Amino acid sequence: MLVVGLTGGIATGKSTVSTLFKSYNIPVVDADVLARQVVLPGTRAYRQIVAYFGRDILQEDGTLDRPKLGSIVFNNQVKRKKLNSIVHPAVRRAMFWAIVKCWLKGEKMCVVDVPLLIESGIHKWVGKVVVVYCSAEIQLRRLMKRDSFSREAAMSRLNAQLPITEKLEYADQVIDNSGTVQELEQQVSAFIKRLRNEVSWTWRLEWLVPPLGILSGLWTLLWRMVKRNRRAARTQRTRTS
Repeated sequence: MLVVGLTGGIATGKSTVSTLFKSYNIPVVDADVLARQVVLPGTRAYRQIVAYFGRDILQEDGTLDRPKLGSIVFNNQVKRKKLNSIVHPAVRRAMFWAIVKCWLKGEKMCVVDVPLLIESGIHKWVGKVVVVYCSAEIQLRRLMKRDSFSREAAMSRLNAQLPITEKLEYADQVIDNSGTVQELEQQVSAFIKRLRNEVSWTWRLEWLVPPLGILSGLWTLLWRMVKRNRRAARTQRTRTS
């Protein structure tokens, strides 16, 4: 199964491209959706976040007040790193199992939609990296219009991200979203056609071997189980000695 990593910058149109993939019945594993699911009340990540940030970041129904939490970590590097250290591993685990499910269903390909695909290093475990691109000036205008930001506020958001031009260095495919919606749809359609041609003749053989990311994930889970068992054995020996 071919795993395609989809990324871009804020206001480049990545979500639109992701929706277009779905319209072609290609399964999309959305990291933003998973990031919301893994911090729902009752989850391990939720408990860790509340323990660190306090109950002031909760809404009346007990769910996280995401805008408030975002404002806390946006200009505080220490707290942002702490939040990321809680959320990112949980999202990676959820993403791993979502990819496994696609593989078990016999899918020829799936797309992982990850805003921080490059920054997180996940790009190393996908078969192809797709970057949705537009110029920084277009990004700025779209962001100001979309979120009613001032130019200064929009610039602050852009400067907090890895420049889109640097992401292009990792791309196997660049989808230029500087033009019209119709032009974007044509690019995505042509790209999907090429992907399907690539995987069609090798699919049955490739299905027998899980994608690299799945193998890596299985090895990581196995190694963690081994380490936990070793720690438990040492603890038991200490108690009985």
